[in-house]
Amino acid sequence: MLNNLFNNLKKKSLIERFLLVITVLVFCAYFFLGVMVIFWKKFPFQMEMKYRIALGIILIAYSIIRFFRVYNANKD
Repeated sequence: MLNNLFNNLKKKSLIERFLLVITVLVFCAYFFLGVMVIFWKKFPFQMEMKYRIALGIILIAYSIIRFFRVYNANKD
């Protein structure tokens, strides 16, 4: 499986590999932003905890959706 992934990456052009790295970084950013919103004790915005949890869950769900879109697009 890992060899298949590396072979797939070698077939891509430099621009496609760069865009793949950028999309993975954006996925990580959304995921960690969602976790940070939920667990940050001194959150700089005045929000009730239930709204912070809802916002964090939405950000984490969006990052997971992005991950599966990228995964399915690069599976071919």
